[in-house]
Amino acid sequence: METKTAHKLSDILAATEVHFNLPVTQLVEMAVKRGEGILTDKGALNALTGKFTGRSPKDKFVVDEASVHDKINWGPVNQPISEEKFQLLHQDVMAYLQDKELFVFDGFAGADETYRLPIRVVNEFAWHNLFARQLFIRPSAEELAAHTAEFTVVYAPSFKANPAVHGTNSETFIVLSFEQKMVLIGGTEYAGEMKKSIFSVMNFLLPERNVLSMHCSANIGKDGDVALFFGLSGTGKTTLSADPNRFLIGDDEHGWSDNGVFNIEGGCYAKCIKLSEEGEPQIWKAIQFGTVLENVDVDEQTRTANYDSDKYTENTRAAYPVEAIPGAVIPGVGGQPNVIIFLTADSFGVLPPISKLSREQAMYHFLSGYTSKMAGTERGVTAPQTEFSTCFGSPFLPLHPVVYAEMLGKKIDERDVQVYLVNTGWTGGPVGVGSRMKLSYTRAMVTAALSGELEQAEYVTDPVFGVQVPTSCPNVPADVLQPRNTWENKEAYDAQAKDLANRFIENFQKKFPEATEIAKAGPKA
Repeated sequence: METKTAHKLSDILAATEVHFNLPVTQLVEMAVKRGEGILTDKGALNALTGKFTGRSPKDKFVVDEASVHDKINWGPVNQPISEEKFQLLHQDVMAYLQDKELFVFDGFAGADETYRLPIRVVNEFAWHNLFARQLFIRPSAEELAAHTAEFTVVYAPSFKANPAVHGTNSETFIVLSFEQKMVLIGGTEYAGEMKKSIFSVMNFLLPERNVLSMHCSANIGKDGDVALFFGLSGTGKTTLSADPNRFLIGDDEHGWSDNGVFNIEGGCYAKCIKLSEEGEPQIWKAIQFGTVLENVDVDEQTRTANYDSDKYTENTRAAYPVEAIPGAVIPGVGGQPNVIIFLTADSFGVLPPISKLSREQAMYHFLSGYTSKMAGTERGVTAPQTEFSTCFGSPFLPLHPVVYAEMLGKKIDERDVQVYLVNTGWTGGPVGVGSRMKLSYTRAMVTAALSGELEQAEYVTDPVFGVQVPTSCPNVPADVLQPRNTWENKEAYDAQAKDLANRFIENFQKKFPEATEIAKAGPKA
């Protein structure tokens, strides 16, 4: 019996059948031929990811290496794994891949050439390689000829780890080694693990070069003014940043350098549950040949996608190049931001619909990353629940969050950026009593913020949250701007506002006990 000797990735890529940098058409053909997915009536490729229809944060590890040991913010987000265990896992994954047909994509993360990271993605599945091609930045022929990867993602979804041997928590693993410049992924077919792994890498590398990496969307106005939109799922980040009067730089991941803002990706990864042509026409039109759909319910006969269905998951997704959005900025770079919008969906109905933040308040709310889960949106959620996600992206931050917050504060100072907190949640009472903020009002407030009109307004200080609330805004009733005025029961508002303020305070004290100066900018108990 012949003994297999290939252990290094370079040896495996030289020894087995490998498809390098195939165009979209061939990747789609091969994915269908291999039974990895089916085409919809619009030409998109729909793949099912099986057991895992979202990320597996409890299975994500960072290799505890000497060069990064003192830099990583170790804990539930960045779980350590030893170099020895990583080497065992790496060896076994390489052995598994030796006789597999593989797909390789070479490209970049980072649209600004000064800060971009050359990457290589090696896949067991053709559709995963198509996903990588659509989500990362695609090189020109000249760039590809000179391409040398500085970080490699090896994705072997059919390989399952042995926790007793490999030191993982389960058969699923996402393991990042900064010294080996490699990410190993296996035991899950959810393609988003590739995207977020490289984002985690950039969140480590960019701050070392004085670049703030951000989980946000960005767009640019006709006069070149740049806006950033931060917000967790359900806050309206995608909807509000996809403005027909502005041009999209990117929808999810950006860097902010001395040159300006740049997209880290070359594509969009949009949620498509309840997607409609009327509600989100840009995303609807982007779903065409070459788009990768994940876990969408598709009729076997007509091949029509049913976006209202959550048959497989509510986390249905569409991955497509950013060029599919009309007017997208290519390459994805812009100047210095003029305005930052923090989005929250407050289901308690007590945060102002828009308020202006000082530098210190911006740092506080950036570290808090507040929104709330609505009753009925998840199993077991029967009442509004607070959710705090540090820097609006806590699962992807290798460094201590205060590092990112201090960089944000410094850039706000240097560039004199206006920061607004926008509540797209409830008004007139909590869920079940009040109503969701009208989208037309939110759009009017965001438009006024971006145009500079709100800078001319008069402001009053919210007595609980300490933020500056405008007394007027074009096309928005004055009473709507003051949340207490929208409640029939003023005492109930006062009690609910104090309750939410205390939740902010408790969260901040628990997570950032050392950040006492920033804490002073928060709500008052």
